[in-house]
Formats: sequence, C-alpha cells, structure tokens
Amino acid sequence: MPVRQMNFWNWGWADEAGPEDRAATEEFAGNLAGRFGVQQIKPLTRPKLDDFEIPGSLLSAPPGLAHLCSRDPDERLIHSLGKSFADLARAALRDVPRFTDMVAYPETEEDVKDLIDWAGHQNAAVIPFGGGSSVCGGVDPDVGGGYEAVLTIDLRHLNKVLEVDKTSRAARIQGGILGPDLESQLKASDYTLRHFPQSFEFSTLGGWIATRSGGHYATLYTHIDDMVESMRVVSPAGITESRRLPGSGAGPSPDRMMIGSEGILGIITEAWMRVQDRPKFRASVPVFFDDYYRAADAVRALTQSWLFPANCRLIDAQEAAGATGGGKKAMLIVGFESADHPVDAWIDRALELVADLGGEFDRTVLQKKASNKEGAAGQWRNAFMQAPYNRAQAIACGLVADTFETSITWDRFADFHAEITAHMKNVFREVTGHEGQITCRFTHAYPDGVAPYFTWSTLGDVNKMIDQWRVIKAESMSIVAKLGGTVTHHHAVGRDHRPGYEQQTEPLFRSALQAAKNQFDPSGVMNPGVLIDPQDRKVGQTGVMNFDS
Repeated sequence: MPVRQMNFWNWGWADEAGPEDRAATEEFAGNLAGRFGVQQIKPLTRPKLDDFEIPGSLLSAPPGLAHLCSRDPDERLIHSLGKSFADLARAALRDVPRFTDMVAYPETEEDVKDLIDWAGHQNAAVIPFGGGSSVCGGVDPDVGGGYEAVLTIDLRHLNKVLEVDKTSRAARIQGGILGPDLESQLKASDYTLRHFPQSFEFSTLGGWIATRSGGHYATLYTHIDDMVESMRVVSPAGITESRRLPGSGAGPSPDRMMIGSEGILGIITEAWMRVQDRPKFRASVPVFFDDYYRAADAVRALTQSWLFPANCRLIDAQEAAGATGGGKKAMLIVGFESADHPVDAWIDRALELVADLGGEFDRTVLQKKASNKEGAAGQWRNAFMQAPYNRAQAIACGLVADTFETSITWDRFADFHAEITAHMKNVFREVTGHEGQITCRFTHAYPDGVAPYFTWSTLGDVNKMIDQWRVIKAESMSIVAKLGGTVTHHHAVGRDHRPGYEQQTEPLFRSALQAAKNQFDPSGVMNPGVLIDPQDRKVGQTGVMNFDS
C-alpha cells in the first residue's frame, strides 16, 4: 500500500529530501573544526535505505489482517527510528539495534482492537506510532528479549474530524490525524484546536494526548490536557470511553489516566476536543533586555497580571544573537490574539509592565501589528523552525547536540538556571574534551513558575557520540531532578527519560501505575520500556550511564 513516510535519517518527509550536498557538509565540517580548534572533521556520508541489513520479519499476519500489514524492509526501518539524537545518530552510523517486524495500518477502531488481540497471542510487543516524531525514544522497538517479535501500529488512516458540535464548541476527532489535516478540516467550520507544537506537521492528535504535548502558546490553554473533553482508548483488556462532560468531581479522572500514558495502557483512537473560534485580532512585539534575569522578572509580571499573552517567549542573548546576528540582548516576544475583540488594551498594558522592568521596544513594530514573521523576532522564528532540518548534517560531523526542557517555580528559577548552566558546561568538557554551548529560552510561563528550555551542543567523537550523548543526557536529568525540576515539561518520558522519571516520581506512585497497567494490559505487550517496565518483564533503560562512566 503506498503511504507517505517520514525521512528516516532527518526531520521532514522522505520525498522532500533533496540530493546530498556534500560540498555544504564539508564546508560545515570545516567551520566546526575551526570553532572547536581541531585539525579536521571528516563527516559521514548520508545513509541510504540499502545501507542497512534488515533481518527477516518474525511475524506473519493472519488472512483477516494481512491487508493492513506490511513487512516491507523500508517501512520497517522508517518505523524503527524516532527523531531523538540517538535515533538520527544510529541512522548516520548505520547501526540500528533492532527493527520492528511488521508495520500495521489499521483503518478502523475494530482493526486496532484485532491487531492488539493478535499481537498478544503472538507475544509481540505493540508500539503505537503517530507521526514518528518522538524525541525521547517513544517509538523505538528495542524492547528487550522477552518478546517474540515487535508490531508497530501506525494510526495514519484514522485521520478524520468525525463530528462538530457547534453549540458546545467541540469536535470528535480520530487519533491518527496529523496537525495540518486537523486544522484544515476544522477550518471548514471556522474553528481551530489552537495547538501548535514544533512537531505540528509530523505529529498526531493521539500522539499529543499520549505524550501530554505542550503547544507554542505560552500561557492559559497551551497543554493538550486542557483541550480534552473525552476519549476512546483500545487496550488489550477492552475499549474504554470516558463520559463527555465539561467537568466532573466524580473521583480521579479517567481521561487524566490516559493523558500522558504514552501507549503503555492502550491506543487512543478518538477524542472529543474543545475547539475555539479562529483568531481575528492580533498584536505582537519583541522586547529587549540587557539582563536575562530582569527579563525573567518581566515574564513573571506578565503571567501574574492575568493578561494571559498568547506568546511570552524569552530567548537568552546568546540564542537570540545566533539566530538574528544581532546584539547582546535577551529578547522577549510578547503577543496577544482574540477571535472576539481587539487586543490593543492588553498589549499596551503588557508593554507598560515590561518597560517598568527595563524592557525596550519599538512601537512602530507594534503599530504594524506584526505577527513575528519579520524583524528580529521573525529571524529567530525562522531559525527555530529550520533547526530540526539541520540536525543530520551536524550529526554527520560528530556534533553532539540536544535539548532538555523542564519547569521550576519562580522563587527558584535564577539559582536553578545558573547551577544547570555551570554544571552542564563542566559535563561537556569532561565527556568530550571540548567546550560546549548551552542556551536557554522560555517556552511556557505560569503565574507560579516557568518552563526553561535548554539547547546544548559540543563536539564529540563520531564513533562514540551515542555513548557521549547518553552520559550528557543522564547528567542533564540528574541535575534537573536534584534541583527540584521536572525531567520533561512537554517532550514526554519515552525510554530516554526513564532514569530521570524514576528520580522524579515516588515508588508508591509507580507501583500504582504498574497496577493500572496490569489491568489494562495483562500480558504487558503495550510499548514496553516506556514509563515503567511491564510486570515481571525487565525491558531496561537507555539512559542509565552516569557522569563517571
């Protein structure tokens, strides 16, 4: 069956990847060598599908399901890798530890149920697959030796907005729908879900719910949690559907159990989602600060004012300058939008607050009602959206680079940021022998705290870069957990964040989660190794190496 696939070695669609520009990669390698003071960097060549020795499939679908399933080696390779640093490095090194045995493309909820039932009888691990854009090992088929095979279930055909309730302003939507298709179908009713993560083009509604996704909007209704009204989930033990209500005080919420469950309890096939009228009024302006912590105070003032800006993104001076080629000031992008009323009064008050704390801005930009597509803010936005497409070239040269996002209360932010930055710079030197770079921006802001998003890079050994990344990854989780932050604010746990998740959560809670998994998934076949191991099956963790390794 012809299906459009993501690129297995980089971000984006496979059919949009142009020919390899070896000259550009060599130039990048030369610049990188100069930056880190090494004599030469010899970049890896771009991997091709036929570079990989893919073993024969261990699964053979029964006649009733065969039309939904594929054992095509190319599709198996593509579905064996997500988009984490380790995934892309494995592709670059032609070293994928395990391949999924079969990819299934269900067309109905009943197909999903039948596939899960069949996999359970085969002792095959089941990995739900939305857009394949996980950056934390969420779709990796390396599930340990306790399974006979691995089945990846790709939800792309469950891609419809099934029903729109205009009275309640809600929509029933299938879980496999990609972001652009969801918005396109809602637009026919003049609605929007208003959820736009960076992976928007390559991620699905079911994936957003399963990973507790956070969109680009900085305040108020930014997390997918706030948008879920009810959902249907297919688990090995049966189908469960929560009651569609605006709110309920009847015990712990069934929806909350499934939101963030990352496929270990079942597969989300559809959900009723709270939608919104499409915005008609917008205003936005970049504000500049000489001092990063003073800028953070301005963000706190905005969040505690109850103005609820749609955008309240603070970018430190180093990251802002790298994207814009500009000066040495931190940049705060402040924006408001509404479907009901002009937002002039809101942004005027916001600018009064930030000016009181040293913020500088150009009112002519505000008067143009700029939408962050021009000027310094637009330059940063363009660099931000392009960044995922540049990763493969950097990895081919041995640049070990990643991000980690967290959250912390306002009273602890300054010390938290300073300690993490200093610690990680020391880690880079110890692990790779090179100075590294680490920057920080805010992605989400709350009245009681903020979500700092750290981006880092250092030059590694191309043949050891996955192990080097693992050590640095483990250290980032450890220092964040030690200082009281969360090991992930919106990228989910997957397999990569398991060690940090276990530092963050209490054993009693994990045992309660284990009991819930035993009920929904008695055989332990659903996405093994994510969040917790199935009962009596040790899957293992990918990030357990430490600083002294």
